[in-house]
Amino acid sequence: MTSRALRTLAVLTATASLCATASTAYAAQHTDRRTPGIAAAWARAWNGTDPQALGALFTADGVYTDEAVGATFRGRQEIAGWKARADTLIENVHVTIRTTRLDGDRITVRAVYSGHLKGAPKPFAVPMTTQLDLDRSHCRIASDEDHYSLAAVLAQSGLPADWTPPAV
Repeated sequence: MTSRALRTLAVLTATASLCATASTAYAAQHTDRRTPGIAAAWARAWNGTDPQALGALFTADGVYTDEAVGATFRGRQEIAGWKARADTLIENVHVTIRTTRLDGDRITVRAVYSGHLKGAPKPFAVPMTTQLDLDRSHCRIASDEDHYSLAAVLAQSGLPADWTPPAV
């Protein structure tokens, strides 16, 4: 083989190796191509009608915080109670996952939160970001923080900014 052919072969081999390494590194950093099972189960629980299904996804001492309304719930029963209350106030409550990103024990979920507040003239659909902190085995949620705009929910629903839900 000539020296030119050897150089060409070396360059092609190095290029192929570099491309394989780069694509593997990219795939490892961008984990939002498939929704982690616990995040999919979380969305299914929100979209379902059994409040206990949401509570069951959490550790016994799990914490759920809805930043928009400033409410925090501790333990499976309180978390299930929050889902039950949401179901009484919001018709067709639904979470549609757009992307997820797993970083260590945390999943960041970007989603659309939608529904129809009972008594409101219109439904709403707002962007939401949720941070799910998982237990060590990644089987249960230790902490959930939901971030969305309550002002956007009320505006889209056709309700005044100072609207508060009726007592249940």
